[in-house]
Amino acid sequence: MLTVDFSRFPLAAGDRVLDLGCGAGRHAFECYRRGAHVVALDRNGEEIREVATWFAAMKEAGEAPAGATATALEGDALALPFPDDSFDVVIISEVMEHIPDDKGVLAEMVRVLRPGGRIAVTVPRYGPEKVCWALSDAYHEVEGGHIRIYKADELLRKMEEAGLKPYGTHHAHGLHSPYWWLKCAFGVDNDKALPVRAYHKLLVWDIMKKPAATRAAERLLNPVIGKSFVAYATKPHVPHDVAAGSPAAGRGPAARDGGSREDRA
Repeated sequence: MLTVDFSRFPLAAGDRVLDLGCGAGRHAFECYRRGAHVVALDRNGEEIREVATWFAAMKEAGEAPAGATATALEGDALALPFPDDSFDVVIISEVMEHIPDDKGVLAEMVRVLRPGGRIAVTVPRYGPEKVCWALSDAYHEVEGGHIRIYKADELLRKMEEAGLKPYGTHHAHGLHSPYWWLKCAFGVDNDKALPVRAYHKLLVWDIMKKPAATRAAERLLNPVIGKSFVAYATKPHVPHDVAAGSPAAGRGPAARDGGSREDRA
């Protein structure tokens, strides 16, 4: 299940990609299949070892093109072990809401992204996330859990202040918001509740089979209750400090020409 839409965020074979806070590796695996040179980085050593195992299995099965490479690395998002301008593409999906110093993470991503490179940032969407917080303290009051809820304009402003130029936004996973509302209502650790189990079966069926009915339903639901907000941006071909203070990096229409008002709700 991908949150980044690669039709809006093009990836070329040979691109150097950093999947920052890769978790189980879903976006890293997709980039590897597309022929990129992928680095999947996460602070969770257990997950990184699992991602490395899957990379090896994909290579053995011929799922990645010849010439593509993939590395799984344990590391700190606030102190990335890479030189400046190391990557063509950076992806950070459902991570920034967990990190107290989100500006520091953005600064590190901008540092390792080459001028002209592209970045995709995804976070829980404001509306659906507020419902989850209202229904359950346990949903977010856990170690390493969500510590903030972003409004779309707030996230885009922080990206611009970091020196990035947003060019498009959208929402994803409209079918998943009701599932999390049910989880929060019945208990986030209560997987035995009948409504939760029934809805989970629906999601598994949708992910595995991709039936036309649920695909159409999600397209209709995404603008309204999509669980994730997704923003795409580029790093301008100018020094970081100039980009951050220039009119092009400001909050005017030129910096937001990729997303409609509905897209940024």
